[in-house]
Amino acid sequence: MRGTLALFGAASGPVPPVDPQRLNAAGSVYLTRPKLADFTRTEQEFSWRAEELFNAIADGSVKITVSRRYPLADAAQAHRDLQGRKTVGSIVLVP
Repeated sequence: MRGTLALFGAASGPVPPVDPQRLNAAGSVYLTRPKLADFTRTEQEFSWRAEELFNAIADGSVKITVSRRYPLADAAQAHRDLQGRKTVGSIVLVP
């Protein structure tokens, strides 16, 4: 087996420790915990990456799925749902 295991966020709580020997026994497996700040150290790099992302969204190679929309008047409910882990994916407040 080979590949990359990436951890994004920790909404479910802390990740238990991982024994590197388990990864070694599985093959060439790489574990990483990327942070946005490490990839956008300068304003120029941030702008470049944002432009790349927006272009990918525009050409359809990255798809954005909005799981739920809330009227702006229901912002408090949207926050409760988010905090209560009743949402999956992106939510949008609509004016």
